[in-house]
Amino acid sequence: MAAPPLAGIRVADFTWVWAGPYCTLQLGYMGAEVIRVETRNRLCVTRHMTPMADGKAGPNRSGYFNQYNQNKKSVSINLQSAEGRAVAQRLALASDVVTNNFAAGVMERLGLGYEELRKAKPDIIMITMSGFGETGPLREYVAYGPAQVPLSGLSALTGYKGGPPLHAGFSYGDPNGGIHGAFAVLAALYHRARTGEGQYIDLSQWETSVAMVAEGVVEYQMTGQEPERMGNRDHWMAPHGLFRCKDMAEKIAGRSIDMWVSIAVANDDQWRRLAAAIGHPQLADDARFATLQARKHNEDELEAIITQWTSQRFAREAEQALQRAGVPAAIASTNKDLFEDPHLNQRGFFVEKEHPEVGVRKHLGPPWRMSRTPSGVERAAPILGQDTDDVLTTVLGYTAAEVAKLREAGALT
Repeated sequence: MAAPPLAGIRVADFTWVWAGPYCTLQLGYMGAEVIRVETRNRLCVTRHMTPMADGKAGPNRSGYFNQYNQNKKSVSINLQSAEGRAVAQRLALASDVVTNNFAAGVMERLGLGYEELRKAKPDIIMITMSGFGETGPLREYVAYGPAQVPLSGLSALTGYKGGPPLHAGFSYGDPNGGIHGAFAVLAALYHRARTGEGQYIDLSQWETSVAMVAEGVVEYQMTGQEPERMGNRDHWMAPHGLFRCKDMAEKIAGRSIDMWVSIAVANDDQWRRLAAAIGHPQLADDARFATLQARKHNEDELEAIITQWTSQRFAREAEQALQRAGVPAAIASTNKDLFEDPHLNQRGFFVEKEHPEVGVRKHLGPPWRMSRTPSGVERAAPILGQDTDDVLTTVLGYTAAEVAKLREAGALT
């Protein structure tokens, strides 16, 4: 079997929280050796985040951390000590790529800035995924993913007509920034393979978020007007939205779970199929709904008719009936639905690896399959400092006695 696409590439991973680790997760999926630099003096916040395995707290038990740090090694270094910073620099110079998502200037203060590293290793690649980029008036501002949602303009586009802006429901800026970061690193590696040249990548998480909702900016600059929030409706399709169904048949933790089905009708032919599927074929030629313009004009009435049908059915039942009729429809999946979904499980999307502390747990793997260069999850996320001695001796060339001396001096935590 061929080697993974990034086999032989080493990444010194100084990232933390979500955006940075999500970037290096993708590189690890593709076979890169990702060595995550941590410290007990300032644990990554995700090591404290729930859910915790079996409800027991601990820095190695976070499902959140263990999801986004699969395939990585962990070394625990005291970056507050000169000896520790020297170890970190040695690791950086032994790597092809150095990643971080600190604010501007942090890596330089640690002696790990790009200009410093490239003096000793001209072909090194470094990416900094800061909140606002390395230049500009906001370069020193601290940022977290949730703030990127309103900052990007996404909240201004999200919400119901006449209502306030709404959050997207999760920290959209983090994984989005991480994906863009991984793409940029791949491009830099390709450039280095062709030219032998390394380079510095300055990524702004804010800009990666804005780039995904450009339509709002375009509409404003072309018309001078802000796009109107319209809930789950669409400019060019009707009906288009989420329609209430019967509650989930079983309760979760004693609670009833409301269920919904998403329907998107792109043209009049699909509308005729939908009308027949819900038992009202005459609506296809009804003057209120026969054309897109008519359906948009009478959208409230249209949605009420569809809801009357969906509300009498379980979401999966509605989805399957509409799909059989050739109407694009899908349930609004719960996490239970996803966890148990036969399609995702048959494709091997979920992976189960033995974790040193919490045992075998099911996690998400990469959402792609490559026919010639395999990629995937080879090992569970590491416990804190799990690979410190191994990396220092086998990768960096320290002797066991030197490692013991560094630990005694407080350079390793």
